[in-house]
Amino acid sequence: MYESDITKFIRELKAAKPHLEEEQRKGRAIWWDKKPLDVSERSEQDAATVPQRAYPYATK
Repeated sequence: MYESDITKFIRELKAAKPHLEEEQRKGRAIWWDKKPLDVSERSEQDAATVPQRAYPYATK
């Protein structure tokens, strides 16, 4: 049965580093898996924003 080079590489990598998937899950939890904000917290954040100028690099 045919197995691509990439599939072989991933199999070997997982065999060599069995903790790799757990580290990936931890990284994802840090950057992507966030709990949703409640309505009052979101409204506070929206009220605290400062409107940006149309062209932020203008010196005037």
